[in-house]
Amino acid sequence: MVHHSVRKLALSVSVAAALGILPAAAQETQRGDPKLGEALAKSVCVACHGEDGNSLVPNYPHLAGQVYEYTLKQLRQFKSGERSDPLMTAMAMTVATEEDERNISAWYAAQTLKPEVAKNEALIERGRQLWRGGDMEKGIPACSGCHGPSGHGLPAQYPALSGQFPEYLALQLTHFRTGERNNDPERMMRDIAEKLTDNDIKSVAEYAAGLR
Repeated sequence: MVHHSVRKLALSVSVAAALGILPAAAQETQRGDPKLGEALAKSVCVACHGEDGNSLVPNYPHLAGQVYEYTLKQLRQFKSGERSDPLMTAMAMTVATEEDERNISAWYAAQTLKPEVAKNEALIERGRQLWRGGDMEKGIPACSGCHGPSGHGLPAQYPALSGQFPEYLALQLTHFRTGERNNDPERMMRDIAEKLTDNDIKSVAEYAAGLR
């Protein structure tokens, strides 16, 4: 019975991978070594993402504690051009090997996030509504369905957003809405962002910053 369940699970994962439902990083079994990634991260990424993955600049995200598979996927997509950003593409190209990519991603995943805080009380209530329950009248699903009630994400699938800079989150949602960012599988984030107003975007970004 156990073997039958394992075979069914393996088949489901294989089909999902073939259809592109799972990100490429999630299909890998070999995980990077954070100790080997530390020197690379501190030499290549430190200027924007901080000494330990906690950025000092709101336009550049915290990477400390981020889901390993998500960081790996983004790094590879910057290199391939699937995610467009001239600065990040140039920096990602300096990460020479797949092993280096895995090691850097593992190092950031092992760091401790120094979270931001929600500051704008006027936005928090709308943000809480969108995060927990979405807006069914507008066809907006709850953010917590993918990113978790506490914003910690789902390993190998969706990124952690808790404690992130609200400015960075709002910028990414805006880019998804305009299509400037389009590396979301099956248009998942673009379809949601298109239904968000400017106030919705600011509200959910502010709420996520305060999640723990």
